[in-house]
Formats: sequence, structure tokens, C-alpha cells
Amino acid sequence: MVPAAVVWLSYGVSSSYVLADAIDKGKKAGEQTPSPEEGRSTRVTIAVVDTFVWQALASVAIPGFTINRVCAASLYMLGTATRWPLAVRKWTTTALGLLAIPVIIHPIDRSVDFLLDSSLRKLYPSVQKPSSS
Repeated sequence: MVPAAVVWLSYGVSSSYVLADAIDKGKKAGEQTPSPEEGRSTRVTIAVVDTFVWQALASVAIPGFTINRVCAASLYMLGTATRWPLAVRKWTTTALGLLAIPVIIHPIDRSVDFLLDSSLRKLYPSVQKPSSS
């Protein structure tokens, strides 16, 4: 519905958000460290990595893939089940993709938490679990 450059720009914006959030969480983790030397770099690194991976998965990759598949499936089904003009099918597909967003947010967030708790977070040297967004 929009030029490809707009789509790529949106990926740039969302990736910038992911990076900015990871840096912000790293700064906050550094400020919370009781003494400047006592595990500060480890705590900051864990906060940055955990936030970056969580946000990249939960805010960009998985929702993007999921919405893409919802749109592809709905466009296909509308093409086989209706005689609507292509423009109407495309706009309907876009609306369905947008309507899917509130439905997929919480399951994706919980799934990413579970995934990270079951994998990456087990590798952290700290006992403390980083707070996801």
C-alpha cells in the first residue's frame, strides 16, 4: 500500500528504538550499581544485551513476521473466497493486519520472556534477572 522505501524507513525507525532502549537500560543499570567497580560492566552488558534481544524479537522480528503472514493469508483467502476488486482486498488485508496487532502483543511478549528465560538468561553470570520492557 506504500512504497518500499517507506517500509524500509519504518524498519530503520523501529531498529533505532530497539537500540536506544538497550542503551537506556544499560545506562540505568550502570547507575544502579552500588560501587563503580563492583560488576558494573557485567551488569551494563547484560542489561544492554537482554534488552536488545528482547526488543528485537518482541517488537520487531516476531510481530513483523506474524503480521506479514496474517496479511498474506487474508489476501489469499479473500482472493479465493470473494470477487472483490484487488484494491478492496488489499485494503481489507491491511485493516486485518492492523487489527491483529492488539491481539498478538501479549502472547508474543510472554513467549519472548519464556524463550529468553529458557535460553539466553541462563547464561548470565548474575543471579538477578534483567527487567524486560
